[in-house]
Amino acid sequence: MTPTSEFLAAALAGLGTGLVLIVAIGVQNAVVLREGIRGEYVGMVVLVCLFSDVVLIWTGVAGVGEMVHAMPAAATVAKVGGAGYLLTYAALTARRSLRVGTALPSNTGANSTRRMALAGILAATWLNPNVYLDVLLLGSLASVHGELRWGFGVGAISASALWFIALGYGAALLRPIFTRPRAWQVMDALTAVVMTALGIALATRA
Repeated sequence: MTPTSEFLAAALAGLGTGLVLIVAIGVQNAVVLREGIRGEYVGMVVLVCLFSDVVLIWTGVAGVGEMVHAMPAAATVAKVGGAGYLLTYAALTARRSLRVGTALPSNTGANSTRRMALAGILAATWLNPNVYLDVLLLGSLASVHGELRWGFGVGAISASALWFIALGYGAALLRPIFTRPRAWQVMDALTAVVMTALGIALATRA
């Protein structure tokens, strides 16, 4: 194989791996989906996700992920803290699902809503334990490709870009369904169940 074809092969491997990891249901995807359905600040939310993933994926590919993985104490702290975050998020989402409110938000209080949306996606990204687990996994898989690991990283970042753009802007197709308050309650309830399951699984992981 030529150097170019080898780089493309590594990039395709990163693209496939990135899609498998990122499409899984999680806090970050739930926040992006919710903002996409609401139709507010979608561009900002997608950009935050993309920039964060570039930093995190490049960090993992550079080998930092493997270094952190070799520190048992750090892994324990991440596991406990991550489980706590997931269970807290689940509890807040479950409480929200019990409220009967309007379906789609009004445009009042735009400044406050923008800050809330930014804080929400930053928390869902940087406090999300699954993000760091993915960094460890991507870093390990990238190292298999040796000097071509940067191609693997390019592919993983491309997967992130494709997914978040599709999720954020494609969520508008679901907007007619979410004109009913009950639809929001069902989505919040399902999200709470999934986050609870993920939190328990993380807390009990050996």
